[in-house]
Amino acid sequence: MDVANSIKDLSYALDTFYFLMSGALVMWMAAGFSMLEAGLVRAKNTAEILTKNIALFAIACIMYMLMGYGIMYPSDGNGIFPTLDFSFMFGGDNDPAEVLAQDLGTWYDGSYYSGMSDFFFQVVFVATAMSIVSGAVAERMKLWSFLAFAVVMTGFIYPLQGYWKWGGGFLDGLGFNDFAGSGVVHLCGASAALAGVLLLGARKGKYGPSGQVNAIPGANMPLATLGTFILWLGWFGFNGGSELIISNVAEANAVAAVFVNTNAAAAGGVIAALITAQLLFGKADLTMALNGALAGLVAITAEPLAPSPLWATLVGGIGGVLVVFAIITMDKLKVDDPVGAISVHGIVGMWGLLAVPLSNGDATFLAQITGLVTIAAWTFTASYATWFVIKMIWGIRVSAEEEYEGVDVGECGLEAYPEFTNK
Repeated sequence: MDVANSIKDLSYALDTFYFLMSGALVMWMAAGFSMLEAGLVRAKNTAEILTKNIALFAIACIMYMLMGYGIMYPSDGNGIFPTLDFSFMFGGDNDPAEVLAQDLGTWYDGSYYSGMSDFFFQVVFVATAMSIVSGAVAERMKLWSFLAFAVVMTGFIYPLQGYWKWGGGFLDGLGFNDFAGSGVVHLCGASAALAGVLLLGARKGKYGPSGQVNAIPGANMPLATLGTFILWLGWFGFNGGSELIISNVAEANAVAAVFVNTNAAAAGGVIAALITAQLLFGKADLTMALNGALAGLVAITAEPLAPSPLWATLVGGIGGVLVVFAIITMDKLKVDDPVGAISVHGIVGMWGLLAVPLSNGDATFLAQITGLVTIAAWTFTASYATWFVIKMIWGIRVSAEEEYEGVDVGECGLEAYPEFTNK
């Protein structure tokens, strides 16, 4: 093998390995969502929320293989509707001879890595979007109705709007920028969650007859904190992996910048949310600090490469302030979201998209607003219709008795904390 082919061989292997390890970090975020949600719900609903999280991940993997990947990354399409091709489920990858035949001089004009690694990286993203939904509808939704929605969400709703940006669709053509998914992943998941919450209604006792908001504390703050740190770690794969390759100096520098900015934004989100909570409530609210970290991460996800570390900290900090006010506003509107997912991923996801032109000179506010509205409108409308059909056929809410006793027993037949559950 000549020197040129040796370089291409090594580059292909390194970029594929980086892609796979980034995907593994994003997959680990499933554990983060599970622990965060398990900590923020009541003890009597813990086993059910964990069942949702592991089941939705499995459904996402299967549906994205069967349908989603072919919709999101088709061989052709008109920008709005892709040309459907579901051949991926039968396997196959890049031909080694064709890869090595590429001209070394233009090698880095493309991204050369295993097609299977690309699927793996993308499938853990769709699972992340679906994980956002599970926390928002926690403690009162039927398990199997939720999983039925997951089939449609991961197989069709998410992939179609993903095609519009990342698959070369019309949003990409308009110049819409979303580096790693403040819109495609986070706003999408939050919009689906909002549709479900509006049809589902609030938990019993959350809102009083005079408009008062009654706090329903989570069962395990150590678990919620652990989940947040796991998500923080996984986000380095989420944003860093979205650079796609690492096998040359420029790309290695870019990946390093993405890591630093991602971390800086999370830190800014924590401090800003903590200070805001102290000023508003007179207390350093842990749950707001946790959501502040996630808000900073969501905010920087749309553009983690262009900003300086200082600017990334400010972007995350603004996200941290926004999430506190968003959670308060959602409660005033009687939109019951036990974990704050709609605020973290939806409201702050919008901020992340709108912040892109402030650091990326190639982005425009018009394109960003167009992408934001398109993703939110499509996902909300399609999700609301899907939830509505499921509600008409099976129902989406457990009985009042099951909600009082806890959905662990009613839906799963067991309790996460059988010796300590306090109903």
